Amino acid sequence: MRFVIVTGMSGAGKSTALKMLEDMEYFCVDNLPVPLIDKFVQLIHDSGPGEIEKVAIGVDIRSGKSLDELVSVLENIQTPGLGMEILFLDADEDVLVRRYKETRRSHPLAGNGRVDDGIRREREKLRTLKECADYILDTSKLLTRELKAELEKIFVENREFKNLMVTVLSFGFKYGIPQDADLVFDVRFLPNPYYLENLRPLSGNDAPVRDYVMNFELAHTFSDKLEDMIRFLIPNYITEGKTQLVIAVGCTGGKHRSVTLANELYRRLGENEEYGIRVEHRDIEKDGKKCLSPET
Repeated sequence: MRFVIVTGMSGAGKSTALKMLEDMEYFCVDNLPVPLIDKFVQLIHDSGPGEIEKVAIGVDIRSGKSLDELVSVLENIQTPGLGMEILFLDADEDVLVRRYKETRRSHPLAGNGRVDDGIRREREKLRTLKECADYILDTSKLLTRELKAELEKIFVENREFKNLMVTVLSFGFKYGIPQDADLVFDVRFLPNPYYLENLRPLSGNDAPVRDYVMNFELAHTFSDKLEDMIRFLIPNYITEGKTQLVIAVGCTGGKHRSVTLANELYRRLGENEEYGIRVEHRDIEKDGKKCLSPET
């Protein structure tokens, strides 16, 4: 029997993950008291082989002081054939604060105080549990469908879990550097397709713009050196325990050069066994709507 403990930070998506696992034919129970987990496991086991093969239990800070006993409770379960796993959902503090403000809910540990104080206390209380987790999913930048895809890879397709999610993000400097960027690269040294009338309305997702930018030797040299550095850094980030890496590639408007180079880096890194990867273009639609003067 596959037995999954779904836990993590309040607001990181635990309830959503449980609903998704239920759709994947897991028998799901949310907020089961910690002292009852071993009895619940025994009850499921006694129901007979083949009756329930996949179980997911949601456990979080609402369990109070008994949450401190979770690890020892799980270690003491000796049910034959039980595959025990812990899924920990996490998110950046600013993302959690924003989600609470949007839903107008109060944090379980905030009381009458500030949400961010409750989040910090919760993170400290869950530190040991996170260290014991088999899977850590950072949902800060994950769309709902992307979270579902990650869960399917782990709990349905049984593919090897990639703890680090790399986001290659294009952006325009005139709209500001992305606040969550870990690494920022400026490609404004490349010739600008904006000044070619036939390319101006297109983006780096279109072949004419891509071919124009990549026709310059500078673009290939930059891509080679960037790929080499990122491939060097990623294993070290994985060793350090990083779960999210945002590589931001910027040009003036975020429509032509940065999109082309971000797509090129995404293509070069491609599918691999060490990390997940996605590409996102933050400002690709802004330039045509808001630009009142030519790019520089």
